Amino acid sequence: MTLRSIVEAAEQIRRQKISPVELLRDCLEAIERLNPTLNAFITVTADSALAEAKKAEQEIQSGKWRGPLHGIPVGLKDLIDTAGIRTTAASTVFRDRIPTEDADVVKKLKTAGAVFIGKQNLHEFAYGGSSLISHFGPVRNPVNPEFIAGGSSGGSAAAIASGMCYAAIGTDTAGSIREPASICGVVGLKPSYGLVSTRGIIPLSQSLDHAGPITRSVEDAAIVLYAIAETRENYSQNLKSGIHDFVIGVPRKYFYEDLDSEIASALEKAIDRLGSLARSIREVECPVEQDRTVFNAESRAYHRDKMALSPELYDPETLRRLTTGDAVSETEYHNAVRQLQHTRRNVGRMFSNVDILITPTVPICSPRISALMGNISNLRPAEIILLRNTRPVNRWGLPAISVPCGFTSQGLPIGLQIIGPPRGEQKVLRAAYVLEQKRDKLLPAQYSKLSFLRPAELLLFAG
Repeated sequence: MTLRSIVEAAEQIRRQKISPVELLRDCLEAIERLNPTLNAFITVTADSALAEAKKAEQEIQSGKWRGPLHGIPVGLKDLIDTAGIRTTAASTVFRDRIPTEDADVVKKLKTAGAVFIGKQNLHEFAYGGSSLISHFGPVRNPVNPEFIAGGSSGGSAAAIASGMCYAAIGTDTAGSIREPASICGVVGLKPSYGLVSTRGIIPLSQSLDHAGPITRSVEDAAIVLYAIAETRENYSQNLKSGIHDFVIGVPRKYFYEDLDSEIASALEKAIDRLGSLARSIREVECPVEQDRTVFNAESRAYHRDKMALSPELYDPETLRRLTTGDAVSETEYHNAVRQLQHTRRNVGRMFSNVDILITPTVPICSPRISALMGNISNLRPAEIILLRNTRPVNRWGLPAISVPCGFTSQGLPIGLQIIGPPRGEQKVLRAAYVLEQKRDKLLPAQYSKLSFLRPAELLLFAG
């Protein structure tokens, strides 16, 4: 009964053709069968989810349908607080941590009637782009488990791609929603800075942290964003109005340098498709700042006391990364924050002559897990490259989405990143929707070799 989207499932639920309980049990069956391989979930809340699904079913039968998320199974990255349910950040440090209050985003999803199916695996404390460093073991790619799922929201992306739930909430400090979405072949949306509250989410860098949805379709991402945003803008309203009036910017300097040849080819084809539907395309230059002072200082500040008390509870690689903030002085940090604020005040100028920017989400193909874990010194350099094209957007605080645009010769997904102006979520979603409707629907033959995925689940990758 695996359905492809929230849109499809919500309509079936609203018309009482299927029940939230049936939908949940289908997802729980997928978790039971696939999670031992993919390791996408840390905690599965089957009992409480079943109670929530039964409540949703009763409400809908009595005519109290709350909207498209009512009765829909949703997962949460395991650094988002859930009252009474452990929130670990994939670390031994917090292995027994049980919050007493829900994060703001959880409260909003509860109001929308979502059913919480569990907490999803991630890179420890979100400090990494591979989801290989976790107290609970590495996350594996559902397309091919020999490859990484990306990070740090790797468990969330893997769960969506394999049909374990219909939406997930991830976090993104340097690309941690978009990069794993690209690598796993799903949609990942990083909203504008501050549009979605991060209160109740274990921080990595408070000035750069964002929270947003990972889904299987662009329309699903718009639905979830409407539910979790601090404003009540209907992001689905103009979704299908096209991009005939758009000028598309292509920032080849930096973002298109040193691309894998298969990624470069897929991007050019996607640009051609979008360009044929837009007003025009033009090449632009975007100033990219490489300074990581704010990130290093803020990540270190949150962990300072915990590291001093129990350093042995951290993975050695996480501990090494966190100590890079030791050299940042208070003056340097405050100066860097002022520079960040200046950048965000002026970032709108990049869109004086274009409506959106198009880039590859990641510049290289997904690495094999064995290549990174066989020699741990290979891990961080690979992650830095994988996050190269997503990191600048966090500094800018702009909305950006990764949407699938092709496959490599090995059958691995390729993602395209669409960046919008300040609070330009509508433009980003419109362009992503157009691309989604135009992309190749053929399923790579390589997927048929994955015996642990059923044909219905393989079709999720076809769009």
